[in-house]
Amino acid sequence: MKEIRKIISFYDSLDHELEKVALATVVNVEGSAYRRIGARMLVTSSGSWVGGISGGCLEGDALKKAQKAIYQNNCSTVVYDTTDDDEYQVGVGLGCNGRIEILFSPIDPTDPHDIEQLRRITTSEEASLFVRIIGGDLPDLLGVSKQVVEEGLSDFAGVSADAWHQCVELVKKKRKPRVFELLTVKEQTIQVLLEYIPPEIRLIIVGDNYDILALIGIAQELGWEIYVVGKAKKLAKEVFQIATQVVDYKETHTLPLNAYTVVVLMSHDYEKDKQMLTLFMAKPLRYIGLLGPKKRMLKMQTTLGGKQCLEQMTNLYSPVGLEIGAESPEEIALSICSEIISVFREKTGGSLKFKEGSIHERVL
Repeated sequence: MKEIRKIISFYDSLDHELEKVALATVVNVEGSAYRRIGARMLVTSSGSWVGGISGGCLEGDALKKAQKAIYQNNCSTVVYDTTDDDEYQVGVGLGCNGRIEILFSPIDPTDPHDIEQLRRITTSEEASLFVRIIGGDLPDLLGVSKQVVEEGLSDFAGVSADAWHQCVELVKKKRKPRVFELLTVKEQTIQVLLEYIPPEIRLIIVGDNYDILALIGIAQELGWEIYVVGKAKKLAKEVFQIATQVVDYKETHTLPLNAYTVVVLMSHDYEKDKQMLTLFMAKPLRYIGLLGPKKRMLKMQTTLGGKQCLEQMTNLYSPVGLEIGAESPEEIALSICSEIISVFREKTGGSLKFKEGSIHERVL
């Protein structure tokens, strides 16, 4: 989401009478690649760009391809295949070793459809789904996209509503993007990308000691939305500059919650953390982190009078964070943020060295 916000900000800063732009989007990946489906890069006719579609090995060539799309005013797809040993292939020797398909879409400033779609998802409280035509028998439809709303898709691109419904439900269930090959009612083949874009993580930090600054710093770098609960007099001025909202402990109940809200309790005050835990454990949150040793959590469980077995709460992480031997506030913050990401990506958080197979799941 951070990259999308940067792209929108960059687009809004341009003088569109002087600059034309195109959006480069990763629409399919096979094998190894630094970026995954949905990675984006906005390119101007003068050669400026923001975002990224790789670790740096493709951006230079993609810049030229995007400028070509701008001048021809046509969508196009380019495949970068770095799985062979051709030393002249773009990306070879730079760690890609995969097949990456990029869609280049010129943006019409009088009807910036792609940009406005991205703008809408930055304010969404729920995951957004987009369908985009990336190939097939209907070249005039290449790059055409549509946001999937609650009522679904009805005969979009000549495909039946039932077929779209099956695709949408599968992507919702897996919470991952997927490429489909579909038949239109006229039995023409089209390839489509159905993208699943969750909202940014909303982090609520409960605490007002100096160590929250490290967690705020990493969360800000990740592009998360940050809320802080604490005593205003104890909080550093940087907290107010970065956080979306700062509230006192007694106002905690007013904070907005959604399916992507996470809470980290780190007040270093036993009674306050217990009070806040009691409040948040009644909410349908996917992640609640409690700073401190396990015996502290077990003490809370005892004093709660058996009302809730904290050890059996699948969304309570105490001690909080991945086991990396963290000692400093910065290392602890890194451990916490890593655990939050692993929970939402449904990964164990182990070393990739010991992972069997490819790093990323294959997109079908």
